Amino acid sequence: RLELQIWDESKRDIKEELKGLPYIRVISSKDDNYLTSSITEAHRLNSPYILEGPDKTVLDIFTKEYPKGKDKEVRLINKQRFYEIVAKHDINSLLHGLFISKSDIAGGRLRIPRALSAFIEAENIHTAASGGVKNDHINPSGDTGKGFGNVPFHREEFTSCDIMAYFSIDLEQIHAYGLPEAVERLIILLALYKIRSFVDGNMRLRTACDLAVKSGYDFSAANDSSYILPDLTSLTDDIKEAIAECQKINFFSGNDVITIKY
Repeated sequence: RLELQIWDESKRDIKEELKGLPYIRVISSKDDNYLTSSITEAHRLNSPYILEGPDKTVLDIFTKEYPKGKDKEVRLINKQRFYEIVAKHDINSLLHGLFISKSDIAGGRLRIPRALSAFIEAENIHTAASGGVKNDHINPSGDTGKGFGNVPFHREEFTSCDIMAYFSIDLEQIHAYGLPEAVERLIILLALYKIRSFVDGNMRLRTACDLAVKSGYDFSAANDSSYILPDLTSLTDDIKEAIAECQKINFFSGNDVITIKY
């Protein structure tokens, strides 16, 4: 859910205000229509639609840096170079984790743990029993086995007096990437943006689970109560500035979306 906070599903593209962030876009080789992307794929850059298709653009980026060695050959992985490659092609993977399991790339040893994680926890949970009837206004006594007739049903759901969302950003891990200061700042801003966008937006996590932040409640840091999560407008402006700074130092080119065919 946090990954999709930067995605515009109606346009099947990154949100307009965040253009300039790098990612891999996959289109159909038959009609050039959108198929998927490194943002929406469960395994991000390790998606089979990105690495296993006939278009070897992204695969070649990694194999050039990490060529396949001889059987059982032990080779030192330059992790900082790996982080740099990922940042330039799908910076979100540095937040949400990545495991390049393909054996042709460094023997399947390239991994990045999640730097951004979250969970929602409920306390004092109680059962909420309810029920209803599926009505057939034409033939109430019809064969229910075939979908006809009135069908009573019961439902068991749960409610809680206190539901809390927790978010964790591993700043030490992000700093250990060893990336330029402008890139590190962008990664942190993206994490904050995703959290704020999530809590401000549609939190309908399930059909009957539609959450909203309590009125007047501020998100503060657990280890620093004086820090309050900035509003979405401020974070958006800061991200735009950070993207421009990354382009200024030539870390991003300004046209960093790679489109491949599958």
